[in-house]
Amino acid sequence: MTAFASESVQAELGFRYDPSDLYQQVIGHVLGSAEILDLPRHLRLIMAQPKNEFIFHFPVKMDDGEYKLYKGYRVQHNNILGPYKGGIRYHEGVGLDHVKALAVLMTMKAALVRLPLGGAKGGVQVDPRAVSQDELMRLTRRFTSAIADNIGPDHDIPAPDVGTNAQIMAWMADTYINFQPGHQRWLGEAVVTGKPLEFGGSYGREKATGQGLVFVLDELLPELGLRFDQTTFSLIGYGNVGSWTARLLQDRGAKLKAVMDHTGAIYNEKGIETLTLAQHVVFKGGVAGFADADPITEDEFYKTQVDLFIPAALEQMIDVQHAKIMNCKVVVEGANAPTTPQGQEVLAERGITVLPAVLCNCGGVTVSYREWKQNRQAETWDAETVDRRLRQHMTAAAGRVKLAVHRYGCDMRTATYCAALEYIGKVYQIRGIFP
Repeated sequence: MTAFASESVQAELGFRYDPSDLYQQVIGHVLGSAEILDLPRHLRLIMAQPKNEFIFHFPVKMDDGEYKLYKGYRVQHNNILGPYKGGIRYHEGVGLDHVKALAVLMTMKAALVRLPLGGAKGGVQVDPRAVSQDELMRLTRRFTSAIADNIGPDHDIPAPDVGTNAQIMAWMADTYINFQPGHQRWLGEAVVTGKPLEFGGSYGREKATGQGLVFVLDELLPELGLRFDQTTFSLIGYGNVGSWTARLLQDRGAKLKAVMDHTGAIYNEKGIETLTLAQHVVFKGGVAGFADADPITEDEFYKTQVDLFIPAALEQMIDVQHAKIMNCKVVVEGANAPTTPQGQEVLAERGITVLPAVLCNCGGVTVSYREWKQNRQAETWDAETVDRRLRQHMTAAAGRVKLAVHRYGCDMRTATYCAALEYIGKVYQIRGIFP
């Protein structure tokens, strides 16, 4: 897409051009792919802005008896394919444009994997490590009560994200259920996914994003001339996505050489034992101080020679400066939008392949859909069934992206958006615009 065409749509919607803004970066990818597909202008306008944006301010009683005011968000981007779906993030950096960008990405993921779901995202400005467990519970229940009228099993289904987990989803579901009439309460279990198994969760949901990423690599590594048992990798982030990705890759024979998170960076040329590191992170809160690896600087981490570099933490971790010093063959985006557009340009110039997040980390929403479906049908599927169906979805999605690369002669990120938008465009063409 020409820069003029993208800016024309954004100008009509009142955007103030800011190339560093994550939301505008994501919308730039969407509009660029829409231009390749020659989608109607009205559809480009629809996709460039969310349908609904909610901001909530709510008080929470702290352990010392004082009250603190928190700010929360829920953004519902598009529901042409089905109910809104997307995570809830607890992080001090949560903001409106940030949540809007992530909601757009959820729309793209669901469309790429052909799920009957739309895209949404939410969050609260809070550092979950800085509050007690009781304060976290009260904050979650209060936030859920604030957004209760805007979510529901048939309308908008939240899930875990950065800073949230199965326990928080359980508190959300329980709070929502208590707002429902008695004869409808059992349906409320499906209001969120990523719950504990004992409360309607699904086998395979905890590892789903990492497992989906590995299934994508099953399809794409041979074309890149790589084999699992001869592959080295490094990771940014060792939370749910990073640790499960590491363990699953190690099971295939790959070797983890370096990890970085908010506490520091570590390195071991002979390989880092992934489960032992995961246990260390649970007890210590981060990778720093791990006995079986050496501490290194941030620059040394980015310069570590590996086959696969896997960002699995926050957005925009690979900028121009980092892209210039990275020493890898392939970037596998386990996190949402971890590479800036300018960073990707540098990687492309250096011949480093980027496997985009919209493809690589859509395993989470895929198994979330399966959890929601199990809840609605009052069923529980075994782990093998969940994995088999996840593999089918990820294999098909990877195939769509490869086909779009050849059909449109574009890079893999653009092809991913094209494959998603082409499907959304067909649905809009069939349904039309009401009235």
